[in-house]
Amino acid sequence: MKFWTGVITEKVQESKDFYVRLFGCEVLYEGEGGWFVLLRLGGGELAFMRPGLASQAEIFRRPFAGQGMWVAVEADDVDREYARLQALGAEIAVALRDEPWGDRHFVVVDPNGIGVDVVQHGHPGAA
Repeated sequence: MKFWTGVITEKVQESKDFYVRLFGCEVLYEGEGGWFVLLRLGGGELAFMRPGLASQAEIFRRPFAGQGMWVAVEADDVDREYARLQALGAEIAVALRDEPWGDRHFVVVDPNGIGVDVVQHGHPGAA
C-alpha cells in the first residue's frame, strides 16, 4: 500500500503550475480538459480534481474550503530551498525559522490556500 492525497478544487491548472514550477513535481497523469492532475515528488503523490463532476461519487464533488490542511516537502538543505523559492518569486507565508524540536522550515501557500511546509528535520544546527 501507499498513501497519497487528493484536493478537490477549481484551480487544477494553477495548482499543477505551482507545484511543477516551485518544486519540480513530475506530472504522472493529466485528464483531458484539465479535470484532474496527478503529481509526484520523490515517493509522494498529490492529485487535484475539479469539483462537481457527475462521474464522481458525491463525496468527491465538494471543493476543498481552503483551511485546515498542509503538505510537507522535506528538503536536504532548507536554506538553499528558501533562497531558491524567493528567487522564483514565491510568496513566503512563514519565514525560515528553527523550531525547538529540531526542525528548520518555512511555509509557502499554494493556489488553494494549502500551506506547503518546506522542512529540514533535525538540521545540523538544532539544539
